[in-house]
Amino acid sequence: MTLAEFFSCSLLAFGAPLAMFAMTIANDPVRIIIMIAAAFCWLLSFLLSSLVWYAVVPLRSYLAFGMVFAVIFQEAFRYGMYRLLRKTEAGLKEISENHEIGSNKLEMAYVSGLGFGVMSGAFALVNVLADSVGPGTLGLRNGTEYFFVTSAAMTLCMILLNTFWSVIFFSGCDENNYYKIGWVIFSHFLVSSLSFLNRQELYAVTILLSYIVLIITAVQAYRCAGGTSKSFIESFTVRS
Repeated sequence: MTLAEFFSCSLLAFGAPLAMFAMTIANDPVRIIIMIAAAFCWLLSFLLSSLVWYAVVPLRSYLAFGMVFAVIFQEAFRYGMYRLLRKTEAGLKEISENHEIGSNKLEMAYVSGLGFGVMSGAFALVNVLADSVGPGTLGLRNGTEYFFVTSAAMTLCMILLNTFWSVIFFSGCDENNYYKIGWVIFSHFLVSSLSFLNRQELYAVTILLSYIVLIITAVQAYRCAGGTSKSFIESFTVRS
């Protein structure tokens, strides 16, 4: 039973990102490099926020303190990734096998966002998945049986949000549109703050509100990438 729970939660959290990687990134070495670089940037942001949390001893017991700095550093490194990719865009296009890596400016935003998301998801869920294998499981005397599936659902949400956030953030930086950048930062703080509700085991509220933010962010990212209602409907139309 525990092994089935492990695989089900793993596929829930990483199934869609794995499919996105296989279909859109795995066939281009340059995209893989960008994704790995973005994942490394997330690791650096996590390291810096950990150092701040460790240095400020009186506030270590307050989770909100660590969350605030974690979000700030992540968004700072997202901007750093934007600057790096824009400066190296021409060179990346030259070494790309299909020479299309720079044809859409937000393509690299999508790739780097997925790298951000996958690395954050891995750190958020790996230990939980290790515990889900056993021995035993939650839900008898302490804890709730919904802990593992909730953690997997929230991990998927954060992976997709990071992908969409990067698309919106890069678009906002290109257009000097501070509303787009502001939405990314605000929604990141909002979703991260919702995780505190899990201490009261309000998992349904956390998931519902987080996925509402995900849908809104996905729509904005789709529009930033040039998508319209007409093109969305046409994508489901069978072409002869």
